[in-house]
Amino acid sequence: MSEGVDSRAAAARAVAAVIGAGQTLGTALGAARGARALAPGDRAHAQALAFGALRFGHRLKHVLAQLLGRPWDQHAPELQAVLLVGLYQLEYSGTPPHAAVSTTVEAARALGQGRAAGLVNACLRRFQRERQTLLAGADGTLAGRLSHPEWFTEALVREQGEGAASLLAANNEHPPLALRANVLKTSASALADRLEAAGEAVRLVPFAPAAVVLDRPLDVRELAEFREGLCSVQDAAAQLAVPLLGVRAGMRVLDACAAPGGKTCHLLEAVPGLAELVALDVDAARAERIVENLSRLGLEARVEVGDATDPAVLAGESFDRILLDAPCSGSGVIRRHPDIKWLRRPSDLAPLAARQRLMLASLWGHLTPGGRLLYATCSVLEAECGGVIDAFLRETPEAVAVTESASLELAGLPAPKAAGAAGIALLPGIAGTDGFYYACLERRIR
Repeated sequence: MSEGVDSRAAAARAVAAVIGAGQTLGTALGAARGARALAPGDRAHAQALAFGALRFGHRLKHVLAQLLGRPWDQHAPELQAVLLVGLYQLEYSGTPPHAAVSTTVEAARALGQGRAAGLVNACLRRFQRERQTLLAGADGTLAGRLSHPEWFTEALVREQGEGAASLLAANNEHPPLALRANVLKTSASALADRLEAAGEAVRLVPFAPAAVVLDRPLDVRELAEFREGLCSVQDAAAQLAVPLLGVRAGMRVLDACAAPGGKTCHLLEAVPGLAELVALDVDAARAERIVENLSRLGLEARVEVGDATDPAVLAGESFDRILLDAPCSGSGVIRRHPDIKWLRRPSDLAPLAARQRLMLASLWGHLTPGGRLLYATCSVLEAECGGVIDAFLRETPEAVAVTESASLELAGLPAPKAAGAAGIALLPGIAGTDGFYYACLERRIR
């Protein structure tokens, strides 16, 4: 193949696996035929193209609706993908137009879409000629202009009102690399000094005292500080779990849904002297990630594999603190995972919320009187956040919401709290973090 075709073909294969087969982008990039044989620079280029095509693909899909003779769903996923990759290059990547067009046409042939090569060429060249008109047609709706699914956009408008647009725009930004300093070995300021001395631009986060944010995205494995166990990757919003949980030495703590272990490790770093920390996850392969992260950081915890809703799991055990980082839609981390825009459906929300309510009720039985449970999701949708907590509080007289008092210690936390709401929400575009919801519940002592 000519120069640049391999990376474009690999990107299109990954995008096709997401939109056609429902794979996550991480899985698709790892499995894309030919991707592993690419040189490091070409592999990074393929990844950037795939991320960009999915991030802005809903807007570009509106453009293609004006260019294609047949409805979008009648075209093969490989053709859809290569067209999205081609348009992304022309509109967003700064690729010289002649290179974007010629290599994308060749990539179509490499994907077995040779018969459609003429169509790909015609669509890309027509976009160059009629760009303003085509984009104006795509930008006629909020969902088109900010490149999100219609159902998701409508849900945010209902729930966030005028704030929906800024949230959607924030989802399209390139996320920074956020680190958590291992305070057993260093501090955020010392870690920042060391990174700055190596030429990195960094900033601290007032409400997350262990957080260091790098402006430049990079593979964290390049950092000696990561390899030495001085830091871990964790968004500043996720780092709020530990202070909100209010853990103290001597307590027994359960981290449910713990993989890959970020919050488990943060708990152990922040509060030495716990009586025991149990890290539970239903997925054995993902539980291995917990073990790996504990080993890298020089920490110890009891790692268990099991379903938190199974009465036989942790039978007879009780805990002073429980963290439930519940499985959710991931709608708060779209800027890191733009494939969520393509993988989630409105029909996913009710089953997810039902699972979240079941987990919450099951784990509540393991909480000691006077203990605290922290419910967390990386979602911005009410059905998975306040909707779950409000229902639980109505059904559970001994549960008391204490989120507001627990958050007082987090100086500078820009987390909006609606009147009467039980939890706090950090939304993308407000705090510069991922989207996260937290609700602190204490078990009343009778």
